[in-house]
Amino acid sequence: MTSDRDRVERSRTAVPVLIVGAGPTGLVLGLWLTKFGVPVRIIDKTAEPGTTSRALAVSARTLEFYRQLGMADPLVEGGVKVPGANFWVQGTRVARLPLDRLGEGLTPFPFALIFPQDAHERVLIERLEALGVMVERRTELVRFDPQGDGVRATLRRADGAEEICEASYVAGCDGAHSTVREALAIGFPGGTYAAVFFVADVDGSGPATNGEIHVDLGRSDFLAVFPLKGAGRVRLVGTVLERLAGEHGDWTFDDVRDRVLGHLKFTIDRVNWFSTYHVHHRVAARFREGRAFLLGDAAHVHSPVGGQGMNTGIGDAVNLAWKLAAVLNGGAADSLLDTYELERIGFARRLVATTDRAFTMVTAQGPIAWRVRTRLVPLVAPLLFRLAAVRRFLFRTVSQIGVNYRDSALSEGAAGSVQGGDRLPRVETAPNEDNFAALTALAWQVHVYGEPPRGVAEACGDLGLPLEQFAWHPAMHRSGLMRGALYVVRPDGYVALADPSGDPGRLGRYFVSRGLPVALRRDEATRFEPAPVRPGSPGVSPWGVGR
Repeated sequence: MTSDRDRVERSRTAVPVLIVGAGPTGLVLGLWLTKFGVPVRIIDKTAEPGTTSRALAVSARTLEFYRQLGMADPLVEGGVKVPGANFWVQGTRVARLPLDRLGEGLTPFPFALIFPQDAHERVLIERLEALGVMVERRTELVRFDPQGDGVRATLRRADGAEEICEASYVAGCDGAHSTVREALAIGFPGGTYAAVFFVADVDGSGPATNGEIHVDLGRSDFLAVFPLKGAGRVRLVGTVLERLAGEHGDWTFDDVRDRVLGHLKFTIDRVNWFSTYHVHHRVAARFREGRAFLLGDAAHVHSPVGGQGMNTGIGDAVNLAWKLAAVLNGGAADSLLDTYELERIGFARRLVATTDRAFTMVTAQGPIAWRVRTRLVPLVAPLLFRLAAVRRFLFRTVSQIGVNYRDSALSEGAAGSVQGGDRLPRVETAPNEDNFAALTALAWQVHVYGEPPRGVAEACGDLGLPLEQFAWHPAMHRSGLMRGALYVVRPDGYVALADPSGDPGRLGRYFVSRGLPVALRRDEATRFEPAPVRPGSPGVSPWGVGR
């Protein structure tokens, strides 16, 4: 008779990366790794993809990442470009902020885009399936253990049979109640707000169904309306009034219907989905433990204010993907993977703090908070929005194109106003062409705007690095780029090294000192060796950790 243990032991598989969770974060991680030629398995315990819209906003930075894969167009064409945001107070529209062309000149996607998460996931799944990767549904991670140069994960399939999957790395993209995080015993400090939120997708009519965002700042609650594709289709997000929240926890749309109808003059034809939830604000204590990583909601959860959650998880996935590929395929040092946490955890903590302040403002109780929401915000916001600097700052923040890794061990130097760790500025190089087109190579590359300094082309050839040269024009200076400087660009579009002198020797030393894979000829190796450490000085690794 065959025992359960025998059945488990016979069923073994091996894969470089096991991805736990098939939400947007896990799907994007799988897609980028597949594009890099790294085999993956993506498992999810749910029976099917989500069918409700959940997250809505798709940031410009996310679209830039998708453009690198040639898949931004389906989202832009299938989504809603939001032309404006409106403020309402007690049933009266008091201000409007224009959002169209808000980021013009900064990105190929200078607008606010709404594209529901369920449709978003379908696009990602279709892309993965076209590459031969299928999400394994109703498959659950039971446990995993480190095994020297990998991990040994036990998976349970829908029929109850268990399987051993041996992987080089495990990526926990499995949400706020992450099995991976719990297995690693990584703390998830933070808290839960007392307010109860509701979310509903409805069909209706009225002035708030005009394809724009509408925010009603009430005395004691909050209501926002987001446009969906199709006439009269909107997403409602709001707080459940305190008097209702204290009564029971089994709310229906009827509990909030009067609030929606009365304040925004809605006529509701159909309620397609309704749910209530508490909002959390937490960041995991660590994003890496050995050969396991946390991404997306498994690593950080925060208020939905600003639509940052899903986009932040996608940023996590892109950041980790190219680094895993460099280690697995290119022979990069394992310490490269430490920069994932270094770069992403700081941003997650800042984001949680920022959305916490915004959430507190829109839900705070009392006469002072009410006056700020209903009188000061509608008065001041339009005045501030007239200032170009304010508009650009707001767009860079919400779109995440302002995210930088200047404090990373991978970031070095400054040229013009661009520093190592900054997102590469986008500039037009010809009508309907820009420097971002080169990023579709998904590879390290060197950019020079203007004539490259002597020796740079030869050094790029020795290192096997593509050299992208762009004819100089004044708009490049306005974007912060320096004529003739050397910019080393990472596969994710961030500047790694910015050297104003264009020193070809510094280019080689950057890669060699960090253990990054380059096609360096044996006879060139000594030319790019890092400078020796002076006697008596402490040894420091290129990752900023003392040896």
